[in-house]
Amino acid sequence: MNSLHQGFLKTNASLISIVQRFSDICIIFIGLFIICSIEGVSFIYVHWLLVMGVLIIFQMVGGMTDFYRSWRGVKFSTELKLLVRNWTLSMLIAAGIASFWEVVDLNVRVYLSWYLLVCVGFTIFRLLIRYIIGGIRKLGYNVRRIVIAGSLPSGIDLAKSFSDAPWMGFEVIGIYSDEPLDYHANIEISGDIGDVILKAKQGSIDRIYIAMPMSNENKIKNLVKELTDTTCSVMLIPDIFTFNLLQSRHEEINGVSVVSLFDTPMSGVNRVLKRVEDILLSFFILLFISPVLLSIACIVKLTSDGPVIFRQVRYGMDGKPIKVLKFRTMKVMENGDNVRQATRDDNRVTTVGRFLRRTSLDELPQFFNVLVGDMSVVGPRPHAVAHNEQYRTLIKGYMLRHKMKPGITGWAQINGWRGETDTLDKMEKRVEFDLAYIRNWSLWLDIKIVFLTIFKGFVGKSTY
Repeated sequence: MNSLHQGFLKTNASLISIVQRFSDICIIFIGLFIICSIEGVSFIYVHWLLVMGVLIIFQMVGGMTDFYRSWRGVKFSTELKLLVRNWTLSMLIAAGIASFWEVVDLNVRVYLSWYLLVCVGFTIFRLLIRYIIGGIRKLGYNVRRIVIAGSLPSGIDLAKSFSDAPWMGFEVIGIYSDEPLDYHANIEISGDIGDVILKAKQGSIDRIYIAMPMSNENKIKNLVKELTDTTCSVMLIPDIFTFNLLQSRHEEINGVSVVSLFDTPMSGVNRVLKRVEDILLSFFILLFISPVLLSIACIVKLTSDGPVIFRQVRYGMDGKPIKVLKFRTMKVMENGDNVRQATRDDNRVTTVGRFLRRTSLDELPQFFNVLVGDMSVVGPRPHAVAHNEQYRTLIKGYMLRHKMKPGITGWAQINGWRGETDTLDKMEKRVEFDLAYIRNWSLWLDIKIVFLTIFKGFVGKSTY
């Protein structure tokens, strides 16, 4: 049952900001309609233009202030203050534009009444959303399993606040420390730091809050190094050293400042935008390349024995296994614990397969993986499970590649790091570019990578 709840919430967590955005749009539109009805003003095309203009400005301001992010654990007054500030700024900008546009004749009374009514609507609906989400979390959905690593009073206070507020959706698994607690004597230690690392690698923790004094710099760095071999989100209380941060950002939870060290950019609106991008791109690309797919399938079937499609198990988002589709290019179907990479003049590769691999045409069926949600058009390339298990112990931060869905193309590929990785430094460079992509992700970067893939991402000297 817990696994069912967990799956339900991970989807829901991305949709909360969408619900907030949709409610804001409805409140703004309906608010103007209600005021016009009360004032006896006909709701005509001018009002349609006005509300559409304000909505566009409001969404732009929201994007610039990163408003549609997760507000879990943040005081309602903080959220409402930023919302009203964004709304006020949007109304002032719209009024300024309208004053230079003779088509829109602003009724000051209607405009001010609309502004005030929307402020009231925002307050009511944001409280309602929090109440509903809190109720869902109390039932066990959308829950994040967290631990505190360390004995700082601020970390203990944070754990206590989570336990006292189940509506926030944070389940405290325990407090782990190598030193005894001299604060809150009634709280017991669940284990030492080694136990945290073990639980994290077993996948039983979603977030780890490091609450150690700065004098334990080496211990913190060693813990962070060990956690790079997991898919946990790692937060530090209250300060950070010089780490190779991944999507780091500052949060305040019940008055306690925390900084994420390893996190995913695919949360809230970003996750939805990325998914919409993937659906649209994969659908139209599949529609465009369908004759090519059919032709390649026929050639593969006619030139060698075996199935047309090869399904290989690889790691997806958060290290979960997925089955990646490829046109079969080899005489063998290696998919176990020991997968040997293709090399120059590899006798396992068919004649047609060699051409397909050199041109990356063998990867075209992966657009079906994108369409169903296992992969993205752009992201770190998926590696065979055997290679993941090999390199996660050799390359620091290797598993952080899985903080995003694997992609058909990626930043590493268009920079020349594709194909055979016969030396460790080649894989290190690929991982370096993959993590740089995750750290700097944006829709514009995805578009740039897709565009550059057309010219430099399909072929490579080390692709056999």
